[in-house]
Amino acid sequence: MSLLIDPSSIVEITPSAGVDAARHGWRAKCLQRLVRMGLPVPHSYAFSSDAVRAIAGGATLDSDQLATLFGPGGLVSVRPSAVDPAWGGPGTMLNVGINDERHAELVVTHGQDAADALYLGFVQSFAIHVARLDPDMFSDSEAGLQATLRAYQDETDDEFPQDPGRQLAEVLRSMARAWDGPTARLLRQAKGAPAQAPLGLVVQDMALAIGPGVTGSGTIQFIDQVTGLPRLTGRFREQEQGRSRGHGAATLYLTRDPRGLSLEEAAPEVFAELVRFGVAARERLREEMQIEFVVADGELSIIDATRVTRSSRASVRIAVALARDGIIPPQEAVMRVEPRAMSDLLHQQIDPRAPRDILARGINASPGAATGRIVFTAAAAQAAEARGERCVLARRETVPEDVRGMHASVAVLTVGGGMTSHAAVIARGIGLPCIVGASGIAIDTRARTLRAGGRIFHEGEEITIDGTSGEVLAGAAEMLEPALDDSFDQLLSWAGEFCRIGVRANADSPEDAQTALRFHAQGIGLCRTEHMFFDETRLPAMREMIFADTPEDRRLSLERLLPMQRSDFLALFGIMAGMPVTIRLFDPPLHEFLPHDREGMRELAESLDLPLSDVTRRVEELREFNPMLGMRGVRLGITVPEIYDMQARAIFEAAVEASRDGAQIVPEIMIPLVSARREVELVKARIETVAAKVRNEMRTDFTYRLGVMVETPRAALRAGDLAEQVSFLSFGTNDLTQMTYGLSRDDAGRFMSDYVGQGVYEDDPFHILDQDGVGELVAIGTERGRIANPDITISFCGEHGGNPESIAFCLRAGVSYVSCSPYRVPVARLAAAQESILEMHRERQNHPVTKS
Repeated sequence: MSLLIDPSSIVEITPSAGVDAARHGWRAKCLQRLVRMGLPVPHSYAFSSDAVRAIAGGATLDSDQLATLFGPGGLVSVRPSAVDPAWGGPGTMLNVGINDERHAELVVTHGQDAADALYLGFVQSFAIHVARLDPDMFSDSEAGLQATLRAYQDETDDEFPQDPGRQLAEVLRSMARAWDGPTARLLRQAKGAPAQAPLGLVVQDMALAIGPGVTGSGTIQFIDQVTGLPRLTGRFREQEQGRSRGHGAATLYLTRDPRGLSLEEAAPEVFAELVRFGVAARERLREEMQIEFVVADGELSIIDATRVTRSSRASVRIAVALARDGIIPPQEAVMRVEPRAMSDLLHQQIDPRAPRDILARGINASPGAATGRIVFTAAAAQAAEARGERCVLARRETVPEDVRGMHASVAVLTVGGGMTSHAAVIARGIGLPCIVGASGIAIDTRARTLRAGGRIFHEGEEITIDGTSGEVLAGAAEMLEPALDDSFDQLLSWAGEFCRIGVRANADSPEDAQTALRFHAQGIGLCRTEHMFFDETRLPAMREMIFADTPEDRRLSLERLLPMQRSDFLALFGIMAGMPVTIRLFDPPLHEFLPHDREGMRELAESLDLPLSDVTRRVEELREFNPMLGMRGVRLGITVPEIYDMQARAIFEAAVEASRDGAQIVPEIMIPLVSARREVELVKARIETVAAKVRNEMRTDFTYRLGVMVETPRAALRAGDLAEQVSFLSFGTNDLTQMTYGLSRDDAGRFMSDYVGQGVYEDDPFHILDQDGVGELVAIGTERGRIANPDITISFCGEHGGNPESIAFCLRAGVSYVSCSPYRVPVARLAAAQESILEMHRERQNHPVTKS
């Protein structure tokens, strides 16, 4: 004897019914809300996930239950109702219950053509999705009804089922079992659904869209899903329902249009009702909805409503508009936007409606899109910029000398590298679209060609870089401009009201600082001074200092750089107008400032009036096997202290001069790559000496804050020792990740995908913070630093600082602020606000306010 379905697991959807989204799915709950609004929704029933699982396992409905599900029209539809609409589900089945008898009745009421179309559509759908017959045999829209019924009988050795109850039972069982098929499970999991995600089903009376008068089906929405701007869009298909098409089937515009007939003209009262229902749905459902409707001889039925699919820019505009209209509170608007979506608003993006000629794919290292002519060297990029041409710099990998070429380009493409390679970090910092690790591309710098997908492109030919998707496209693509409008600013402003953690920007130039302010950064958390020395007007003095033999000679060379550095800092202080500015002292190894090819060394020998052999010998002396672990950071500051002396003087003199405009300037000086307390003591003593000299010379007092960059595991473990000497600790998670794992961020991209794919690492640790390892070091360092110095500021300024998951960790760990590339500040601010809101919600749940 078959197991019967529990009657309580099937609920008639009425205003007061116990419909629960977790048990019956989003569609059932949405339909109940439409019913509560008084909209003309056909009679509907919701099957709980328990009922669906039972049906998949062989349970059945009794004859009374089946009879109850069929309304007076005798036909129903069955639709999936997952908890989350993004999880999808089996396809909707329409006109369940039609048979020879019902077909004969429809011939009388709707005409032969309409009756045939409705019956034919159901037979074809049933054959493909329920009987699992060959789709090619049952997909011809021109096939005759009788021929299709005969084909069904030939394939199954049985007549097409005439019992409506049997039809419905088989449709329900087929859909229930399809949900648990391996392909369906994989598709759901790819969309983030849990392995055991439940499915509900909805059985709804049919509103026939084929028949006499103005009859058809359609959808309507009131917002542009790409731009987010108000715009009534959709379509109305006369004499068409699902795969069924009647005589005279045609698509009408919704609103009056010179190109053809519209629903507004054909049925103005129906159109006016639709608009009224759409406004009501937005207000009551608190969302921009797409409404699915049927018009049957001028009578309107609302079949379903779904959240409008939207682009990133549209999601921001919609959330802000709903909050401004008082439909949702600002706090909810902040929660509704995916933080990473903010990146799409800052740059040009390829129009999603445009065609794509994809050449290759790589790692989407920096968002945005741009079209330009291919160049293969930094010099060629600068030359193209001088001619007013947009260019894409294509390299195997970039090096520090390529920075000027990157600034001259509109996008960067590299064959190697990962998310924290040189090209990726610099591109994100300056807001340049960038793809790295494009292994499907081969670059021949001598022939000046790029090979991809079996095609060869020469220097000067156009390609498009989509740094958001990681796709390299041939030719030019249609673009959408950045969406930095008042909706963007309003969302960031609201986000700032809820943040419990500060967000600063990594900024190395006045342009970076201006960008940071534009995106509501709360100061500069990392200014990398070494980038200032690569300028072609400063490089000669830097190289002269490197070749100096005595401290006095080094000072003389650095005196040439002093006014340049002072002007750098003065500009930053002026732009930030009293907001905090954290300046990291010189960090990279000296060999990065020297040429490595013979021609470059010959030119350097000429400029310094030295024998080529002396230049070659010095270059060899400075070359290191692993400069990541070599003479850099504080080690350079202790062995060549004149560099830090010059920088400290430039900072203090700029701070004094900037303060004369009225702003209170308190520079923050950060010592990089510290691992021992004594290193801090030595550098601190010299900086204090320089500060005293500047105070005496300028006859002005000033204050400053000294901190260290925690980039080594030892520094994290000995954070208590370091905290006693300084005002702040800043975790540089790029290097801390490298040293914790023993990985080079520039080389790890070669095998990282294999590691992640095989589950060695859950994520790329240079992209998503390793909370178990690197994160534990941050937590230990934060705790020990605060014990030793309760007033210490703890910050987080690696590339992870712009990552939403990492920001959530920082908030829990008690970090004071994060700092990231200027173009990641909006992402970080929104992520920080969302995590702060969630934390406040958790606190309210754990400590509810009690009434006295």
